[in-house]
Amino acid sequence: MSATPAIICITLLVKRYEGIINPVLLEVKRQLKGQISVFSGEEFNVEPEAELTGYVDFLISRSPEQLFIKAPAVILVEANKEDLKPALGQCLAEMVAAQRFNQQKQQPISTIYGTVTSGTVWRFLKLEGQCASIDLTDYPLPPVEQILGFLVWMAQKG
Repeated sequence: MSATPAIICITLLVKRYEGIINPVLLEVKRQLKGQISVFSGEEFNVEPEAELTGYVDFLISRSPEQLFIKAPAVILVEANKEDLKPALGQCLAEMVAAQRFNQQKQQPISTIYGTVTSGTVWRFLKLEGQCASIDLTDYPLPPVEQILGFLVWMAQKG
């Protein structure tokens, strides 16, 4: 089976950023003493009829279960090239999917968080009910401390 160029491009993009993003997310898990799970490239089909299907770049669940995505899903991370704006819609759709996933699993939470990142620049989003907020500030990496602080706080409070 041969992959199309678009699939190859997406796979290479995720792999490229995985070396930057995954260590940051694993540090969040370490700081929270393993009480969260970090998933990368997992299928996340929540509501096919609403087109809430596909693969997430990265997802943090507040469950320590590492084999399957379990509720509550609290943070979605969308990797993109240097221009973060095109990925905002995709991240918001993933956040809506996480919100519905949590409701289906009877573990609704008031806030779902998201971030769009190139690996070296991060922008944060928040979904409360049907109201989405986008932080207009781009946060650089390095330094890593501020990004880690945001992610740890979101994983605990989401």
